[in-house]
Amino acid sequence: MHYQHERTYGARISDDWTFRGLKTVVIENEVLRIVVLADKGADIYQFVHKPTDTDFMWRSPWGVRDPRRFTPSTGSPTNVWLDFYEGGWQTALPGGGFPSVYGGADMGLHAEVNTMPWDCVILQDTPECVSARFSVRTYRTPFFFQKTLSISSGSPVLEIDQSLVNEGEEPVHCVWGEHIALGAPFLSEDCVIDIPGGRVINHHEDFHPNNKLQAGYEGPWPNVPLKDGSTMHDLSKVPGREWDSYDQSYITDMPEGWYAVTNTALGLGFGVSFPTEVYKFLWYWQSFGGGYGHPWYGRTYNAGLEPFTSYTNEGLVNAIENGTALLLQPHQKVEASVRAAAYESSAGVTRISPQGSVETKD
Repeated sequence: MHYQHERTYGARISDDWTFRGLKTVVIENEVLRIVVLADKGADIYQFVHKPTDTDFMWRSPWGVRDPRRFTPSTGSPTNVWLDFYEGGWQTALPGGGFPSVYGGADMGLHAEVNTMPWDCVILQDTPECVSARFSVRTYRTPFFFQKTLSISSGSPVLEIDQSLVNEGEEPVHCVWGEHIALGAPFLSEDCVIDIPGGRVINHHEDFHPNNKLQAGYEGPWPNVPLKDGSTMHDLSKVPGREWDSYDQSYITDMPEGWYAVTNTALGLGFGVSFPTEVYKFLWYWQSFGGGYGHPWYGRTYNAGLEPFTSYTNEGLVNAIENGTALLLQPHQKVEASVRAAAYESSAGVTRISPQGSVETKD
């Protein structure tokens, strides 16, 4: 649309922006500013709480790159994805985690929709509410995926309504996840993580020299043993950068689908609600200063709290083998609504409703 409303009040939206060569959509109201990279996976690049000028999203050391101006020096299915990983929030589909080969097609790291340009249509543009629909068809699999992002005037909640369709004439597997990474300065040792409970599964084997958690441990949230087995570690308390760890855990059997990260010093938090009938696992990527070697070289301090249909992070074929991959029949549709909210609290959260309403402990 060539002539869009240019309001300075209420809910606002514009898809007439470009950032580093990528079509970019800005969705905002009095509380939130959401920046979406339509030409790069419809990634949520910024999720800003405007009253405090706080961006919850983590930013990778290299940030956003224009694929037209950058040529990767190798074709590794892991390295190519990482070369363009700016941080923030991606939809991971149809393969979550590391590369695998499915149906004769190479599925790279977190393939394939978050490396593709998406279509975008503004559905509503009023001071009371704005919304945009982003959609994409995959190259190597027969999926059509769309998500509608909406915010209302004065609301601290981003509403995301999604649908996945198998347009093929045969059943097709997939892994679907919300790859959400939070970073400093919001993320710090003052942060606590609240979830409604569940069972923690640490990654089944050591995969990095700075793994600190006991591989393969399973037990109730939030306490897990360290590698020596003699000391318990509380996953609900975010450690500082000096913790120097790099770990992966998964939380399942959650009685409700939500999590909240509260910075008790700032009195500010970020929370997500999601349907557990679709997202049965919450991946917890723990990159607390210990990500040495390629690609981080010790430069990163971030936490990924990522609702996923499946586990582990070893790719689509692994999820098929362990029975957690989605299997969509021909023309079958799966829908899921996710809500992400900013809130004020110095104590934490007791619950986030499916509509994104946050109940704090204060």
